[in-house]
Amino acid sequence: MLNHSHFSIKKQIYDRIAFLETVSKADLLEYFSITSSSMTRMLEDMLAQKLILVSGLGTSTGGRKPILFQTNPHYRYLMGLEISRISSSLGLFDLHLNRLSAVRWEMDHSLTPERLVELVVNESNKMLHHHHIAHEQILGMGIGAVGPLDPKKGIILEPEYFPSDSWSNVPICKLLEKELNIPTQLDNGANTALLAEHWALRNEACEHMLYVHAGVNIRSSIMSGGQILRGAADTEGAIGQMIIQTGGPRLSDKGNYGSLEAYVSVPSLEERVQSHLKIGRESSLSIIPPECVNFPSLVNALKQEDALVRELFIETASYLGVGLANLINTVHPEYVIMGGALINADPIVYHTAIQVARKNIYHYPKYNPIFTPGILKEEAVVTGAALQIMQSWEK
Repeated sequence: MLNHSHFSIKKQIYDRIAFLETVSKADLLEYFSITSSSMTRMLEDMLAQKLILVSGLGTSTGGRKPILFQTNPHYRYLMGLEISRISSSLGLFDLHLNRLSAVRWEMDHSLTPERLVELVVNESNKMLHHHHIAHEQILGMGIGAVGPLDPKKGIILEPEYFPSDSWSNVPICKLLEKELNIPTQLDNGANTALLAEHWALRNEACEHMLYVHAGVNIRSSIMSGGQILRGAADTEGAIGQMIIQTGGPRLSDKGNYGSLEAYVSVPSLEERVQSHLKIGRESSLSIIPPECVNFPSLVNALKQEDALVRELFIETASYLGVGLANLINTVHPEYVIMGGALINADPIVYHTAIQVARKNIYHYPKYNPIFTPGILKEEAVVTGAALQIMQSWEK
């Protein structure tokens, strides 16, 4: 079982080695306030357990070359699961977070929780068999899902816009633990994505980060001092309810009037394009009924440089930039990571949002955060889901 204690010095040393990839005893002694003999005992113990390996020799500073240590990537394995509205994916990882196998499913009306669990169980068994990994070598499965959630109870509460209407109050952890007989851990996908991107950027030593996912709705996660900020409730989608125009529209008659989500989301973009088509605006999409226009057709029209569609994508990106600036002025991140279907539709969305955000950042250019689409991009959620299992593991 997973032990959530964070006070074991052995765990802290292991996590430090994993974070730095390769490290000498001297490097560890600079970070931990323990004696040289205690550190030696810890390292010898982890070597005997095969938790860590000797990876080579470092550069000499006048004496013997120091021994370098790294974690053993094959000591155990991790599984990550992303549950989203558009697609869900499953990945098998080693302890260096190298992805060994992955599979993705498009979400449709047939993908009920029970059906997805069945697919996850079948694919998990296939992955383990293919890589000759025993079931006992799996530490657990992390889950990054669309909120709102109850992470402590492992329940997906009442998410909107799922193709199947059976995703309310789903005890996803209990369902998977029953079938797989391994520990599971649930968090919202924005948090797991940010965890993974922080891990990927660890050589940059950044501790203050903002992750924004613009797709079917707006999801966000904030890191301060290297830790995910968590409130009294799961608020993954709360950024979408940020009011950017008093008295503005609501999205699907829900949420706040004039909210960011009413201007920056796949459903709002579809609605606006459909409205323009209904009043006779010229577009390559005029040949199909307005109500049949969907996001894939909008992306295709954008690639064909349709003037109307391009105009509304740029408008959407501009509003996103305003929302980004509001968040940046509040939490002052070093890195701003942007992802999601809207961001990935075309580079003009990403660059327009950044341009507008920068113009509205307080103290710019003295304070100039780095904008990036991330390193892991669409694999961030599932990778971070696996990472949370490793971080919770008591060695």
